[in-house]
Amino acid sequence: MSELSSEQKSELLLRYKSTGNKALRNEVVLAYMNIVKYAAVSTRNMYLKYADTDDIINEAVIALMNSIDSYDTGKNVKFETYASIKVRGAVIDYIRKQDIIPRNIRRFVREYDIAYSELFNKLDREPTPAELADFMKLPVGKLESYSAQASAAHMLSFEEMVSSVDFDIPDEPSADGVWSSEAGIYHREKIEYLAKAVESLTERERLVVTLYYYEQLRLSDIGRVLEVSESRVSQIHSGAVIKLKRYMSDYMNSV
Repeated sequence: MSELSSEQKSELLLRYKSTGNKALRNEVVLAYMNIVKYAAVSTRNMYLKYADTDDIINEAVIALMNSIDSYDTGKNVKFETYASIKVRGAVIDYIRKQDIIPRNIRRFVREYDIAYSELFNKLDREPTPAELADFMKLPVGKLESYSAQASAAHMLSFEEMVSSVDFDIPDEPSADGVWSSEAGIYHREKIEYLAKAVESLTERERLVVTLYYYEQLRLSDIGRVLEVSESRVSQIHSGAVIKLKRYMSDYMNSV
């Protein structure tokens, strides 16, 4: 199928929704495969070492088909927005259910998060690796090694947290400029709060987050950009995600 314009895709989707023709649905799936590809690429650092990409793509395609069938054309929300969130959420849920993170790393992530929070509250600043290692009774080298291995687990837990809200909301405000649902207001507030959380990171952490989440680079590619090892990028990313989780948790618990 040749590349369709946004208008042509929308027309194709509306034709399927009005007729229920399965052949048309297959065409709609093909027209929106970019959503599947994006979901697979943007989550690859979570599963690359543990799961097969084909399985991820298959799960994303199923989620896209479900999104096509459940999409309400009467709501003021673009299908691309609706489907992207649903497909990515389904992929995250699939990765979580596969239990691909080793148990010792999951345990380390829980203990690290507790240690970080307690030291942050006690010191009123970000704890150093040496302070964390001492608190957790680990050699600094082992703490850094575990931190690198825990990158995927941190990504997954952060993704689950920020995607825990119902996003079936309008993309644009109504004519009078007012959002039509509380969910829409909450969504915009959360995006603004997340932006503030990113601003609170160090310059290098912001760069890693930007290259990973927005430019969709692999951790190994980011390492080449920063001229450091992939393991070091994993450590920087894990530290950034822990800060973002802490920042966002304060907000999520206040609403």
